[in-house]
This record gives sequence, C-alpha cells and structure tokens, in this order.
Amino acid sequence: MPKGSHASLRYFILDKCFSNTHHRYTIDELLDIINEKLGDKDGSSINTRQLREDIHDMRDRVMFNAPIKTYPLEGRKCYYRYSDPTFSVFNNGLSSEEADNLYATIEMLKKYRGIPANAWIEEVISSLEYRFGIKANNENLISFEQNEQLKGLEFLSTIIDATINHQPLHVDYCTFKGSKIRMLIHPYYVKQYNGRWFFFGLDDGHERIANIALDRIQHIDNANVVFKKNDSVDFNTYFDDIIGVTIPKENIKKEAVILRFSKGRFPYIVSKPIHPSQRIVEGEDCEVEIQIRPNKELYQEIFSFIPDVEVISPQGLRNDIIEKMKENLKKYSPVQKDCTDTK
Repeated sequence: MPKGSHASLRYFILDKCFSNTHHRYTIDELLDIINEKLGDKDGSSINTRQLREDIHDMRDRVMFNAPIKTYPLEGRKCYYRYSDPTFSVFNNGLSSEEADNLYATIEMLKKYRGIPANAWIEEVISSLEYRFGIKANNENLISFEQNEQLKGLEFLSTIIDATINHQPLHVDYCTFKGSKIRMLIHPYYVKQYNGRWFFFGLDDGHERIANIALDRIQHIDNANVVFKKNDSVDFNTYFDDIIGVTIPKENIKKEAVILRFSKGRFPYIVSKPIHPSQRIVEGEDCEVEIQIRPNKELYQEIFSFIPDVEVISPQGLRNDIIEKMKENLKKYSPVQKDCTDTK
C-alpha cells in the first residue's frame, strides 16, 4: 500500500521523470519537481529521505518492480532513469476482463470514502488508478449500505493493522448489560455482518475465541506481549453452520430447520437464500430446509419475516418462536381493568 500522503501522485511524477530520456534528473531536481506539484495541490511537501523511500518502493517487486538505475553525472552527482526505456507503471498488461474487474473494484471502494476509519481507501484508489491507468466513472451509479454514524468505526483500521501484523491489543469493552471490562486480545479475523463490524481473537484471560463488536469498544491500544498464533480455528469454515457471527455453545449441534413461507414471500427466499445450505423441500408448498446451528441471528432472521413465515421443525425451535411471540403480543394487548360492579 502506498506510504504517506499523496504517495500515488509522487509515484506518478517519478514515473514520468524516469521515462524521460531527454533530461537527466538528479535527486535534488526530482525533489523540487515533486514538491512543486504537491505545493500546487495542497501546500504539502516531502524531504529527501521520503523521496529515497519512494524510489526504493518503486523498485520493489511487489509494488512496481521498476528498473530504476543511477548513472554518473559530473562530479559526485548521479541521475535516475529507467534502464528499460519502454517501461512505465502504466504498462499494466491487463486483459480486458481483468481491467473490467479492476474498474468495478475501484467503483466499489469509492462508496466507502468519507468514513473516518477508511481514509486509507483514498490511497488505495489512487494507487490502482495510477498503477493501471484506469479511471472509474465519477457518476454515482452504485450504492452500498453503510452507517457512517455507527460507533467504533474509528477503531477499524487499527484492528485490521493489528490482525495483519499479529499485534496483541488491550480492549476496553462495554457489554450490552453495561458492564465495563478490559481484555487482552490476540486478533485473528475481522468480519462485517448486517452493517456492523466484529473482530475475533484469543481472549488471553479465558483462553477462548472472543467475538468483539466494534460499536461496544470504548478504547483500544497495543499490548506489549508476545502474540499467540491461531492454531485452533479455521476462519474459512468457522461460520459455515450459522447465520451471522454468534457461535452457539458446543452442545448446540447442527440440525435441519424447515421453514414454510407465504406464496408472496417464497420467491424472495428462493432468490436470496437465508443460508448457503438452503434447499427447497420437494413435495411441499413453499418450504425450505437449512442445515444450521440455531443462534440468536437465526431467531432474528425468522422474526424479520413474520407474518410470512412458519417454523415447521424442529419442534423445540417452533416452541421457542411461539413463546417469544406470546411474550411480544402481551406488549400490544390492551390493559384489562377490573369491571366488577361495586354497588
């Protein structure tokens, strides 16, 4: 990922200079050109150390693998130029299909601009556009659901960095019951569900995988302890048997859940399955079966379809839904007053 502010713009300027066979650019000239462009943009500037880091990054195989060479000039000076005069960071070599996919990716990333935790996306977008010479459409053609007022987004980039770099974290957390706790977490995985962000890691105090909702975090900082590697959980399959992010207790096993929907709702369920295991029950009218470990997200999903859904089986889940509906109906029942005649 590009380093520092306007890194992609700096790479673009350097690429033009290194491609110019009619001028011999010294380190001082390169610095002057970059700072002139940055100054025109927003008044910023870089120093010689940052410029040398940029050149090093462009030479890096992961970034650009640019064939930047130094050639002697008069005295102790030298100039910089591509050893291959046909090279440019714009020589992307993408097929039309790859270019279309990259174009769509840039479009998608642009929808997440403006969120404080996602400031890094600006650099990613610029890097993709400059690196491959692809500019996405500025028209607002696609919309992604996002809640910019959601609490905890300011911690997202820190958590992602910690997960990538195996950095343990101290997390000050407020439970839904209002209890405040401090945990030492070794972060392993980050996931979004239903508009909320969660990260998963080893709770050092309880030796278990913890599910941390970002909107419940009060404060977070790095912990100066040795990172404990994830040797117990495969997050590629960790969520296969559930809906959402809540892992049920071990004694709750996967079972077949059969749901019957109204005729009006059923086509929607077929086109947007509740779970990857969903299949239509043959010989029955508007019924689907999912293989799942029941958790609170399953209950929420079922209630979101009321009155168009009926739990057929298992009986235990059906009974739970009935009881919860009875409890809910009490909130809508009129207050019954004692009408006894006092005469």
